[in-house]
Amino acid sequence: MAVASSLLAGTAEGPVLALGEPLSFWGGVDPASGRIIDVHHPQHGLSISGAVLLMTGSRGSCTGSGVLLELALAGLAPAALVFRDAEDVLTLGALVAAEMFERPIPVLRLTPPAYEALAAASHASITASEVRAGDLALPLHPPESTELALTVRDRAMLAGEDGEAVRQAMCIVCATARGQGATSLTDVTRGHVDGCIYASPANLVFAETMERLGACVRIPTTMNAISVDHANWRRQGVPEAFGGPAARLADAYVRMGCRPTFTCAPYLLPDPPRAGEAIAWSESNAVIFANSVLGARTAKHPDFLDLCIALTGRAPLSGVYRDTERVARRIVEFDLPPGANDAVWPLVGYLAGRAAPDRVPLLRGLAGARPTPDDLKALCAAFGTTSAAPMLHVEGVTPEGGHAPAADADRKTISRADLAEGWRKLNAGPAAVELVAIGSPHASAGECRALAAALAGRPRHPGTAVIVTAGRGVIAEAEAEGTRTRLEASGVQILPDLCWCSISRPVFPERARTVLTNSGKYAHYGPGLSDCTVRLGTLADCAEAAITGMAPPRLPPWLA
Repeated sequence: MAVASSLLAGTAEGPVLALGEPLSFWGGVDPASGRIIDVHHPQHGLSISGAVLLMTGSRGSCTGSGVLLELALAGLAPAALVFRDAEDVLTLGALVAAEMFERPIPVLRLTPPAYEALAAASHASITASEVRAGDLALPLHPPESTELALTVRDRAMLAGEDGEAVRQAMCIVCATARGQGATSLTDVTRGHVDGCIYASPANLVFAETMERLGACVRIPTTMNAISVDHANWRRQGVPEAFGGPAARLADAYVRMGCRPTFTCAPYLLPDPPRAGEAIAWSESNAVIFANSVLGARTAKHPDFLDLCIALTGRAPLSGVYRDTERVARRIVEFDLPPGANDAVWPLVGYLAGRAAPDRVPLLRGLAGARPTPDDLKALCAAFGTTSAAPMLHVEGVTPEGGHAPAADADRKTISRADLAEGWRKLNAGPAAVELVAIGSPHASAGECRALAAALAGRPRHPGTAVIVTAGRGVIAEAEAEGTRTRLEASGVQILPDLCWCSISRPVFPERARTVLTNSGKYAHYGPGLSDCTVRLGTLADCAEAAITGMAPPRLPPWLA
């Protein structure tokens, strides 16, 4: 690799802003202002607009590409993006901004020494040939690339034989493949689109542009949770200015042939992917669960690329589609306390991601706790908030957890003290709770049953709302077996289609200031998304808060 590679060319200049750790643009950056809203990030509150932004890489949500496109269309984007490690989500957003909307954002990748040298500068300028910051001058080179072998069918799509939408999609797929160093593309059997969340107006602009160009998916494609309860948002008081575009976005994807599944947990749908099946999923928790728990194969495809792959049926043959990239390169040993229950799994995922932010880990010391699929769902979702890796292994549990790690894999240990410190960090906040949030990712039928059992028919506190978000299929199952009736008898509201990461006021109760959740994912993203205190609690804590309106911060008994 050259000292400085230009992944997307362009000119820019501005103040250097070097982030202390990676950032998820979705849930971490306000698209209306460019300000960092992730309260757990060391540079919370700073603006990235107009800056030469340095990050080792990104992390978290696939929707970050949509947030970057919205920033670009609004004139609030960073002047340039500079990475040290391989990065796909923001690079894809910049590629779409340049290719489809003529809003170029230079994207560079530097070697570690060059990255550190530029991070120490206060101001930088970028031209087609170099990066200059004071006395520092880094010649820019195109990225090292190999010939991308395309089939006759691939070339026909690139030539526009299947229409303009497919041509644009294939151009984006090929550009992404070259940027990832892939030498060929691979067929995929099914897709899951994350870009149907109305994270910003840019998502709608992209979808309706592709629809106008004649886009229609050619592989079975499910849809992520959307941003409104599709049938009921007007009755719920959602403003037309938000609900209208959010529903239009969902409808555009349905007209392009996607199934209106509207769930962020597609692995709960009938006929989940099989081990070894090459698929193209977006949405970080779904990707990690598919790779790790199901043994399927999918990269963490950014928003926009997910539709492009669904339109072509082809994905870059890179990353964890390949055996070599699925090997664990860090071993994380957990000292799990005796008696740890389901509440430990979001904490394990959150801390595992912090311990392995940039590589696939092998987690040890967990098999004795016998995690259920719901436990692994919670683990994978929380892991995706703090790590950029698209999968993990759990020794003795997941399908590939028995494979040998890389010979040079290093080790980290998560002690009981680390678990307690992590819990305190995520559990901190006022004791009075105005909202209990369940279903991030969407609740399973088992989780609905567990909540109903914990509530045991007791009515909720009048000052505390309790909301469960779940997929339509799970809600139908809960209704058929009587679980929905039991929950609603306790005052629990069950919402389809949207999830906690896309819910908005007034569906999100106006009076809520402190939220209790059993989701590590929402405990991380929730404060920035809702402007509320969001605390992680056990399911028992959530039930107690629902009934009493109180949940004093405390360690679970197995950590005390």
